[in-house]
Amino acid sequence: MQAVILVGGQGTRLRPLTLTTPKPMMPMMNRPFLEFQVNLCRRHGVEEIILSTAYLPEVFQSHFGDGSRMGVRMVYVTEEEPLDTCGAVKNVERYIRGTFLVFNGDVLTDLDLTNLIAFHREKGGKATLYLTRVEDPTAYGLVPLDRRGRIIEFLEKPSWDQVTTDLINAGTYVLEPELLERVPEGEPYSFERQLFPQLLEDGVPMYGFPSEAYWMDIGTPAKYLQAHYDILRRRLPFRFEGREIKPSVWVGEGTDIHPEAAVFGPTVIGPGCRIEAHATVSSNCVLGPECRIGEGSHLEGAVLHEGCRVDAGCVLRSCVLSRGVRLGERVHVSDRAVLGEGVRVGPDNDLRCGIRVWPGADIPPETLKF
Repeated sequence: MQAVILVGGQGTRLRPLTLTTPKPMMPMMNRPFLEFQVNLCRRHGVEEIILSTAYLPEVFQSHFGDGSRMGVRMVYVTEEEPLDTCGAVKNVERYIRGTFLVFNGDVLTDLDLTNLIAFHREKGGKATLYLTRVEDPTAYGLVPLDRRGRIIEFLEKPSWDQVTTDLINAGTYVLEPELLERVPEGEPYSFERQLFPQLLEDGVPMYGFPSEAYWMDIGTPAKYLQAHYDILRRRLPFRFEGREIKPSVWVGEGTDIHPEAAVFGPTVIGPGCRIEAHATVSSNCVLGPECRIGEGSHLEGAVLHEGCRVDAGCVLRSCVLSRGVRLGERVHVSDRAVLGEGVRVGPDNDLRCGIRVWPGADIPPETLKF
């Protein structure tokens, strides 16, 4: 079995984090997010993964190489021009040898791919779409099914009086390669807006595979944070690294926690970190390698990437700090604020309300107050 993973997008909803790193390579629990999808594929017998790249393509190959470290073969194909979801798969057609999987590169799931593929083969259709249930169907494209599981309609962001199901397209497909014969070569073409509706109109059998598996699109800061919290709470399988020094607190090699600091789980602290006296790292925190938390600072629900420096007396709640961020004393960062790579914030600033600070910015002391 082969899988195509679409990783070419620029991740605009997750900026400024994605201005320096492609969304699928964003740190998730201190490892590139794409590793979650690669590991899922490997666990279910996928031997070859084709990455359709466009934005910062060199980052993927530099990390994964030929894929042998992850137990798979990796093939890289880069779009010269944006080709949309289906056009990107058409662009890798020469590598596809039979029934294959397609993944959007920003979906975290523990879907049982073995059952999905078996369902596809049992039904004998040309396309099978993984479907998940959502609380607010009006925010998504809905996929109603008949009693046999065959797709009967696509409803794009309906009003409440049009809602007939809570099942949405979850961004994972099993496809037969002959479908790509319908796709124009070298042109932007969409699964959701073009190929799938056309197949439906032409009577080509397509099926939906509803699943209660965990599912999260990590494409916004709020959902990126929530995915971390869900993994920490063990809502999907994950092998925690480091030493569990107390229940649900994992600490990497070489990390120094002062005896008068307090750390509460669930929390992950990467290797080479230092937590100084009277600092508190509370629940739902993930600290990347080589982070420093100053005396008396308090963290809760904070995700810090590699090499962040937090000086004394800071408060961080429900926020994301990208690689190499430096906070001066008594800085507050909260309410889903996001600081890009290398941002420097002078003492006595207050960043909240979803503020986003672009990479390399330098905020003088006492500039932002609420």
